[in-house]
Amino acid sequence: EVHLVESGGGFVQAGGSLRLSCATSGFTFDDYTITWFRRAPGKEREGVACLPSRDHRTYYADSVNDRFAISSDTAKNTVYLQMDRLQPEDTGVYYCAAYLGGLYYSSWSKQYLYDHWGQGTQVSVSS
Repeated sequence: EVHLVESGGGFVQAGGSLRLSCATSGFTFDDYTITWFRRAPGKEREGVACLPSRDHRTYYADSVNDRFAISSDTAKNTVYLQMDRLQPEDTGVYYCAAYLGGLYYSSWSKQYLYDHWGQGTQVSVSS
């Protein structure tokens, strides 16, 4: 059975940093694209950062480019989201999601493609 478990959320002041983790199990890690999404209060869930399967590229939302970095540790089947220079608008629930196969830039943020989701972790940034 596929499991995605997020951790690392919390409270931070603007300008601070957090690192989120997405621990995965139940599938062949390298076969899946893993993406971080977030849902801000009162807003639709949006794609934040993507690590396509078997691809050296990474994709980011314009709003987090140059501040967030997605990476993985294949030995631990875990994907990370390093978030620096956090701003109040980064507040929300962050989810990781998995899609079997690779995704191109035009598709990575389409939520309906993803088969498996974690329960989310709350990130709160104060001004």
